[in-house]
Amino acid sequence: MEANISSDQKERQSEGLHPEIEPSDLDHEVVVVDDDGTAVNASGWKDQLDRQYGLLSLCGIALTVDNAWVALGSSISVSIANGGPPGLIFSLIVAGAYYSFIGLNLAEFASAIPSAGGVYHWATVTGGPRWGRILGFYAGWINFFGWMFDLASLVQITANITIQMYATYHPDYIQQPWHTYITYLLVLWISTFIVIFANRLLPYLQYAGMFFVIVGGVVTIIVLAAMPKTHATSHFVWGSFGENNLTGWTGGVAFLCGVLNGAFTIGTPDAITHMAEELPRPKKDLPKAIGLQIGLGFLYAFCFAIALCYSITDLDALLSGVNSYPLATIYAQATGNNSGATFGLLFIMFCSSVLCTIGTVLTNSRIYWSLARDNAVPLSSLFGKVNERLSCPIYATLLCVIFATGLGAIPLGSSTAFIDLTGSFIILTTVSYAIPIVANMLTGQKYLPKGPFQLGGGATSLFVGWGAVVLIMFFNVFYCFRECFPFQTLPPVISLTIRLIGVWV
Repeated sequence: MEANISSDQKERQSEGLHPEIEPSDLDHEVVVVDDDGTAVNASGWKDQLDRQYGLLSLCGIALTVDNAWVALGSSISVSIANGGPPGLIFSLIVAGAYYSFIGLNLAEFASAIPSAGGVYHWATVTGGPRWGRILGFYAGWINFFGWMFDLASLVQITANITIQMYATYHPDYIQQPWHTYITYLLVLWISTFIVIFANRLLPYLQYAGMFFVIVGGVVTIIVLAAMPKTHATSHFVWGSFGENNLTGWTGGVAFLCGVLNGAFTIGTPDAITHMAEELPRPKKDLPKAIGLQIGLGFLYAFCFAIALCYSITDLDALLSGVNSYPLATIYAQATGNNSGATFGLLFIMFCSSVLCTIGTVLTNSRIYWSLARDNAVPLSSLFGKVNERLSCPIYATLLCVIFATGLGAIPLGSSTAFIDLTGSFIILTTVSYAIPIVANMLTGQKYLPKGPFQLGGGATSLFVGWGAVVLIMFFNVFYCFRECFPFQTLPPVISLTIRLIGVWV
């Protein structure tokens, strides 16, 4: 391997650059040079992290953190009662269209202002001198809390997959909530140590993640399509919405509530924007990666959803408990209870989910670090530090993981905790996206610099911008509904989100 790297490439690698990146590629990313000759990036700071990610590894992070088909299958408990297979498939299509509006806006922002702060810096700039600071503050914190809920839900998924792999060969095993939490802690903290101490290996781990998402997804879809001895009927997959709407809500309300599953599947369009200061060409590469994440993520999830639904032979078995892992039951039905095949399918998901967890820890740490760097958090001087030897903001990373450790305990006392976590993630992150979009529209887009990717201004920008805002407001109302009707208490996702924001404010 060393023999294939030239001396110039080795020198660039020693300076923290990807060996295949030419110095001239960085010229257009310099915003200004200060008095001592230090180049300042788009966030207003000199580079503190290595720009070690090329476009391929960036796409690896995008696909791995999104982990679309795995997220769809693992969160099937969120929507399987909202119309069965038709609800699952068609709600994914709606979510894909919905997030396309969001993705276009975020791609334009990322191309104009490539910063680890993401929505935090975009809101600060688009809000102008009068409102920018306060809008940026709230957008940044709301986005951070949203991503913390996402991290907790993803680690919960990985923990459940791990336990189901064990249960495959131990049919008498009965899963307990504390078993899940112990596994949750192991997955979370091992991922954290990798992020801190093996940071320079992470681009290569993302190649592995891309392999499991793409190749593993193809293998899984083929197995689900070919292995079952009997398949579900086309009526069951495409036309049984009414008979499988078990929520108590009317059909329209049940369907709109079920879009939460599709939103969780592809709802990470800003993940890679927080890696902007570790890329040599973020203005051009970030929009490409956002488009790939939404487009390819949707395609894989859609194909997987169809194959998965045709594999279901006993829907009632999937509804035995919200806090269980219904996907393992579907795999068992598809493989005819073949333990080896079921374990193999779960193992593919396990590998993909572990790498997804690592990427999400990385994303969360970069969000909090960027807030600390601009004095937007308590003890900013501590959490804004970067260990330059490891190229990692260690204190910011540890704080995020300690917070996630606490969130992971919620399922110990709530049977609907997973739905609460996913709902809070989607609501908070989309609200954070809406803040810079609205600010940009209301200020006539005059504060947003022009990047390589633009929506063109005029009617197109207004349609895409306001369209995203209207969709965010519309769907977030339904995501706060309880999963069934009638109910006598406040929906947990509303209660959890209100309490968190109340304490924070």
